[in-house]
Amino acid sequence: MAGKKLDRTHARTALEVVRESPTIALITVAPAVVVFGVVWWLFGFWAAILLALVFGVAAVATRKLR
Repeated sequence: MAGKKLDRTHARTALEVVRESPTIALITVAPAVVVFGVVWWLFGFWAAILLALVFGVAAVATRKLR
């Protein structure tokens, strides 16, 4: 792939795939939901929120560095 950006055609195609089969989106998000639930169960709600924020900031920061 020439560029890493998602062009309009590919974005529409991805959205159509998710509309046709939402299970694909669910399978993609499921591990994060399971980790969130386990952390919540072990350490509490605020620890789970804090961990989600840390992972979110780390994802954005690494994305910006590329």
